[in-house]
Amino acid sequence: MQSTRLEKINRLLQKELSEIFRLETAKTTGTLISVSHVRVSPDLSVARIHLSIFPSEQAQTIINNINRNTAAIRYDLAARVRHQLRRTPELNFYIDDSLDYIEHIDSLLHPQQNQNENS
Repeated sequence: MQSTRLEKINRLLQKELSEIFRLETAKTTGTLISVSHVRVSPDLSVARIHLSIFPSEQAQTIINNINRNTAAIRYDLAARVRHQLRRTPELNFYIDDSLDYIEHIDSLLHPQQNQNENS
C-alpha cells in the first residue's frame, strides 16, 4: 500500500514527464509517447516509468534512445519540479505493451470480426 505522498509524487512526475515527451515528440511527426504509469520507490531514489509508444514497431528503438538520454530528461524534470521535490529520483524507462497485449487477446477472442475488418 502506497502512501498519499508517494501517490502525489507519482502523479507529479507523470504529469511533468508527459509534458516533456509531448514537447519533444512535437518536433517529429508520426510518433506519440505517453507516460502510462510511474512508480517511485519509498525512499524516493528511483522512479520506474512505463511508456506507451506509438507506433509500436519503433518502440524498442525509441526506448533505447530515451535510455541514452536519461540524464538530460532527468535534468529537465528536476528544473520543473525543483520547488516540489528536494531530489529528483533516478529514472528507469520501460515499454508498456499492455495495449498491444489487449489487442492480441481481442484478436484471439474475435477472429472472424478481425478478418472481416481487414477485408
